[in-house]
Amino acid sequence: MDSAMPNQTARLRVAVLSIVVGCVVLGMKYIAFHVSQSAALKSDAIENVVNVVAAVFALGAIIFADKPADREHPYGHGKIEHFSAAFEGGMISLAAVLIGYEAIRSIVEGVPIQNLTLGLGINFAAGVLNGLLGLFLVYQGKRQQSQALEADGHHVFSDFYVTLGLAAGLLLVKATGMTWLDPAMALAVCVVLAFTGFKLVRTSSAALLDTEDPELLQHLVEVMNRVRPKDIVAIHELRTLRSGRYIHVDIHMVIPEFYGIGQGHELADQFGKAVLAEAVIEGELHTHVDPCLRAFCNQCDLISCPVRQSPQIYECKITVDKAVAQGPI
Repeated sequence: MDSAMPNQTARLRVAVLSIVVGCVVLGMKYIAFHVSQSAALKSDAIENVVNVVAAVFALGAIIFADKPADREHPYGHGKIEHFSAAFEGGMISLAAVLIGYEAIRSIVEGVPIQNLTLGLGINFAAGVLNGLLGLFLVYQGKRQQSQALEADGHHVFSDFYVTLGLAAGLLLVKATGMTWLDPAMALAVCVVLAFTGFKLVRTSSAALLDTEDPELLQHLVEVMNRVRPKDIVAIHELRTLRSGRYIHVDIHMVIPEFYGIGQGHELADQFGKAVLAEAVIEGELHTHVDPCLRAFCNQCDLISCPVRQSPQIYECKITVDKAVAQGPI
C-alpha cells in the first residue's frame, strides 16, 4: 500500500527562497563586520557562509530525494536528505573551528573596534531576517516532511539567538570599553556551533542507521488501534524504515484462520491504506498475513468466529511492546 503527496514544487520553492535570503543576510553580516572590524560579528558572518552552502546542498538533496524508486534504489532516494543534514552538521563544526581560530588570533594580535553602533544595527537587522527565515523553514520542513529543510531551519533559527547574544555583549563592550569581550564572545559562538553541529550529525546518523523511532512507533500503534477492524486479531513484528520523508512500514497481521487468500489480501490492503491515511504518512505499508490457529481466542473480539475455542478475556488492544515483538506472539 502506497501513499504519496506531490509537493516537490513547494519544497523546491522553499529551498530556493532559503538560498536567496541566506545570500542577502550573508552580505549584510559581512558589511557589519567590515564596518566595525568586530571579531564577534566576523564569527557571525563566517557562520552564515555555512547557511548558504547548506541551503544549496539541501536544494540538491531535495531534487534527488524526489526521484522515484528504481531498481538500484528500491526504497527510493529519500535518505539523501539525512546526508544533507549530516553535511550541514559537519559544515557547522568546521565553521566553529574557523571562528575559534579567528577569535584566538584577535585575542593575541588585537584588532581595534570601530563604528560599532552601525555594525551592530546592520547585524541585528540581518539576524531578525535570519530568525524569520528559520521559523519559516522549520514550519515548511514539518509540513512538507523534509528533514533537509527542517534541519536547515533549526540551524538558521539558532543564528538568531547567536545574533541576540552578540548584540547584548557588544553593547556591553561599547558601554564599558572592555574590548577583550569581543573575541571572547566569538569563542562562545564557537562553542555553541560545535554543539549544534554535533547534535545535527548525531540525529542524521541515527536516521541513516535506521535507529528505532519510538515516537513514530507510538503514533502508528495509536492509529492502528483506531482503524483496526475486529477481524485483525493481533499485530506483531512492526518495523519502520525512514527514507527522507518516505516511511516504510512492515507488519505481521494475525487474521482468522478460516479466511481465504483473497479475503486476507483485501483485509490487509484496506487496513494498510487506512493506517497511512489516518497517520498522514507518505510511504508504504507491507503486510505479512498469519493465521490465528485458534491461539488468540482469549483476546479476539470477533463475535461471529465459528472456530472459537474459548471466550474473550482480554481487551484486543495493540501495544508497542506487542507490535514490535518478533516471532509468534
